[in-house]
Amino acid sequence: MQKYISLLCIALFFLESCEKKPKNLNDSEGKVQKEVISFAPKVTGRILKIYVTEGESVKKGDTLALLDVPEVSAKIAQAEGAVSAAAAQEQMAKNGATADQLKQLQAKYKGLKEQYDFAQKSFRRASNMYRDSLMSPQAYDEIYAKLQGAKAQYDAVVAELDDVKRGTRFEKVEMAAGQASQAKGALQEAHVAYSERYVIATNDMEIETISLNAGELATAGYALFNGYIPDSTYFRFTVPESEISKYKKGQNIVLQVVYNKENLEGTIVYIKQLTRYADITTPYPDYQLQDAIYEIKVTPKDMNKAKNILVNANVILK
Repeated sequence: MQKYISLLCIALFFLESCEKKPKNLNDSEGKVQKEVISFAPKVTGRILKIYVTEGESVKKGDTLALLDVPEVSAKIAQAEGAVSAAAAQEQMAKNGATADQLKQLQAKYKGLKEQYDFAQKSFRRASNMYRDSLMSPQAYDEIYAKLQGAKAQYDAVVAELDDVKRGTRFEKVEMAAGQASQAKGALQEAHVAYSERYVIATNDMEIETISLNAGELATAGYALFNGYIPDSTYFRFTVPESEISKYKKGQNIVLQVVYNKENLEGTIVYIKQLTRYADITTPYPDYQLQDAIYEIKVTPKDMNKAKNILVNANVILK
């Protein structure tokens, strides 16, 4: 008898479950959200100090953390040396050759001219001997090659001396000036990188999480501070396609915060379809199969009343 009573209870339970209407979850329930913002360092460095705590509100321009970046200090020293060298090269190009350099070129010119004259005399003698069959072709070719080498060296020093007398070419001066500007730019870049050892708030923010602690390595671009933009509270609802006709952009609605029962007025600012993976399939029996899902964003009319509501709290439409 007890066995039949148990079976009857189970049958009644399943019958009640089948007759129970599906609960409509998303046409009236939503979440409180705020716009999220993150701050990350632009250079890699070890964290020396963190000046803020989780839950703290910071203002634009506040210092959040200090990093140790010894590599940047080394780059500054290198860039300063490059600037000094480039400035000296630029000045030397503008001034041209010194008196001592000119004397050295003139002495070089005199020595190479003597060698060239001697090579010419030797070649003339060798030519006469070669015509009289007193010199082998190999020896004659060697003397001729020496003449050509002496002539090439002489022509080079003549051109060099002439260039010095005319002064430094305009193109060389411009090239030296460009190298000096490039070195100054590298130094400026190094100084900018060094200033980035301070992580500065670029926005007002309510800090939610701090990802690292002092002593840890913070890489460039890694979100070190995460939080919310103040006065950016909004409400997000997801609604199936079968219910979306109830709502329109610009519509005024009344909603209630679940945890404190506070009523708020809001305005629908947009309605958009969520991506395809959010469409309903059989694991979601409370919606019609293959319903598209839409997101509704509602902004409060009175931000002062909404700004202190906890993020991710439940809200319902009244």
